[in-house]
Amino acid sequence: MVTPWPAKRTTFPVPPRKYSSELRERAVHMVFELRDQGERTGMIARVADQFGVHGEALRTWVRQAEVDGGKRPGTSTGDARRIAEFERENRELRRANEILKAASAYFARELDPKPPSWSGSSTPTAHSSAWSRSVPCWSCRRPRIGRSRSGSRFRRLVRSGMNG
Repeated sequence: MVTPWPAKRTTFPVPPRKYSSELRERAVHMVFELRDQGERTGMIARVADQFGVHGEALRTWVRQAEVDGGKRPGTSTGDARRIAEFERENRELRRANEILKAASAYFARELDPKPPSWSGSSTPTAHSSAWSRSVPCWSCRRPRIGRSRSGSRFRRLVRSGMNG
């Protein structure tokens, strides 16, 4: 039995984050404090060494904090979350719309009083109200193996003695 709504996709468990959010906040806060004091060169590398964090990870956290704070252009964390949610909802709605279109086409065919015609000259049969095709059913015909009409006529003529 086919269900109209497929089962929900299973998601894989998200692995635990390598660094806690508390550690992130403290490291980013320390970078901002050092910037306020006027230090510029090597501060991210020093803070990363102090907290045992990879330097590029801390640099990424600082950039994202600047975007969230409005100091740098880009997509904030909240906006990115909302965009992802809207995209997920959009995918689900498109999928549901495709299912509904397929279902409506199926039921429209089922409710149609006549099946689709195969050629332009379909006519109703004499004994029933069913529609028949004017195109012959080639798979139902007995195959002619090894002879043609002209060959069989020639044999009949030879057998009857008219040719000769």
